[in-house]
Amino acid sequence: MPQGQPESVPADGLTTRQRRNRPLVIVHTGAMKGKSTAAFGLAMRGWHQGWSIAVFQFVKSARWRVGEEAAMLALGRVHEQTGEGGPVQWHKMGAGWSWSRRSGTEADHAADARDGWLEIKRRLAAGEHDLYVLDEFTYPMKWGWVDVDDVVTTLRDRPGHQHVVITGRDADLRLVDAADLVTEMTKIKHPMDAGQKGQRGIEW
Repeated sequence: MPQGQPESVPADGLTTRQRRNRPLVIVHTGAMKGKSTAAFGLAMRGWHQGWSIAVFQFVKSARWRVGEEAAMLALGRVHEQTGEGGPVQWHKMGAGWSWSRRSGTEADHAADARDGWLEIKRRLAAGEHDLYVLDEFTYPMKWGWVDVDDVVTTLRDRPGHQHVVITGRDADLRLVDAADLVTEMTKIKHPMDAGQKGQRGIEW
């Protein structure tokens, strides 16, 4: 897309404005770091537009505190206090979903993932948010905890103007085919190659 211009214009009967403002399904996949970082950067853009943002973190430990979480929740407080930007919610599976708390044992993880997906489906049907970040959601699909075909059908049939971003390695090809925008993070170099562990401000 040189200079932001599409390479072709489909004969779909839509105006330029209608086509430009279609709600998107976005997938960030691949083996390299940066998938979640890119999704949270997009969430910050959405907040600036006044969108309602909902983040659902699958797989990550409840004790894992990422900088983006603190920043986005701070932006949510700015919205509450000043009206600037949009509202922000952040939910972690490892913490026990706020609407369905569980003990958090290994045996509960699959059920927790399904509970999270059912809540997301409910919110999509109700049109509750403008942007959903489903962080590391490819893994519950890969492990068979959440049905891929159900995800694809739900996203295809969602009402209104709701963007959905899904992150994680090994995105199912059915999800890739259904998405509007897919980015694969490919490693060229990484500090770990030289024996360096993650550091503050870069990894969290």
